[in-house]
Amino acid sequence: MNLTGGALIRARRRDTDCMLSADDIDPSAPLAAEGVVGAGDPQTVGWFRFWFADERWEWSDEVAEMFGYRPGTVTPTTELLLSHQHPEDRERVEAAIVTSVRDHAPFSSRHRIIDTAGREHPVIVVSDSVTDENDKVIGTLGYYVDITDAMATHRDELLEELLPTVIEQRATIEQAKGVLMLGYGLTAEQAFRVLVWRSQTTNLKLRDLAAQLIADLGTLPAADIGLRTRLDHVLLTGHNRITTE
Repeated sequence: MNLTGGALIRARRRDTDCMLSADDIDPSAPLAAEGVVGAGDPQTVGWFRFWFADERWEWSDEVAEMFGYRPGTVTPTTELLLSHQHPEDRERVEAAIVTSVRDHAPFSSRHRIIDTAGREHPVIVVSDSVTDENDKVIGTLGYYVDITDAMATHRDELLEELLPTVIEQRATIEQAKGVLMLGYGLTAEQAFRVLVWRSQTTNLKLRDLAAQLIADLGTLPAADIGLRTRLDHVLLTGHNRITTE
């Protein structure tokens, strides 16, 4: 079954248990994706794919044009993409890409790119995992959305359509990280690595594993009085340790 861009996103919202497989990706996705945010200039939305094994990028003509290139004249690479990031955003975007490659995870971002003519484009990037026939994550498929003022009429429709699910899933993962941080004395990065390890070991999606962990908290006995007392102290005195410039 092949899914075009708009249908793909809507299918994801109807069935969040369905992870994309490589066979689900239709190269015609960019034009269909435009329907997600309404009619308008084709450069408003474009798709990209990133394959983890060889760190290879693919992008649609629409994304090439966002960056200021004529379609088919340049091959996207990580170095090329980073060279177009706004100086204030480059480090954050690079870190997101490094994390995605390391953890085989999709990434989402809101940042600014500078096209070949020097024009600034604020963009939203949303993506999801791509799996092979054995449900192994092999890449990510996503969309660049130009949200410059000229695209403002499409912005609210995009946010309403695409971002709630992404935000909800991330919130669940962050909650699960917090549980592990408290329970095992881990840092946020260490807690995330534990979740990734369990996801890979059990062959379950990270968000599903996180959601089950949060659901199972209700079956555990209440924290012992010592832990609650220490939390009381942190909660009631934390304001005294906040320094202001």
